[in-house]
Amino acid sequence: MTTLKPAKGLLLVAEPSIIGDVSFNRSVVLLAEYNENGSVGFILNKPLEHKLRDFVPEVNSKLPVYNGGPVEQDNLYFIHCIPEIIPDSIEISNGIYWGGDFSAIIDLLKEDKLKKDQIRFFLGYSGWESEQLEQELEVNSWVVVPNNYNNTIIGKTNTNFWKEKMIEFGGDYVLWSNAPENPSFN
Repeated sequence: MTTLKPAKGLLLVAEPSIIGDVSFNRSVVLLAEYNENGSVGFILNKPLEHKLRDFVPEVNSKLPVYNGGPVEQDNLYFIHCIPEIIPDSIEISNGIYWGGDFSAIIDLLKEDKLKKDQIRFFLGYSGWESEQLEQELEVNSWVVVPNNYNNTIIGKTNTNFWKEKMIEFGGDYVLWSNAPENPSFN
């Protein structure tokens, strides 16, 4: 399998070898930032049981909240594809934006003008110090692949996303797609 070098906007797909890692086992991470100082990303396929209204009580939103990663899990983060109505956003790539004016989001939610395929909320994020991600890539913890979904990835809520990627990779990865999450249960 050919893997790309990490870059903003690409996906990190957890190798089956990181089984047992509570945060990253079977994860697909969108890299939101990648530079010499480190990397930031958000786990795309681990929804929490909470809805946005559980964290922002002034809105009655049933939008799901995802586990973004093990760093700063007491903070809410978001990505979206609507920078024209959420000012101060930073483009990650291909029409995907990170952050922006949260008061604008509150107003849009109160007016019921945001849909789950436009915005995704996360508790916490995934972070790597300088060269840490490269070290994890050297020991085959991740496969770096393009985000062929572009900004439609925001609405992709399938918890089987990791399994789908394993099937796409083919070969021995297909075997892992059907393995139990904890092989000792087999």
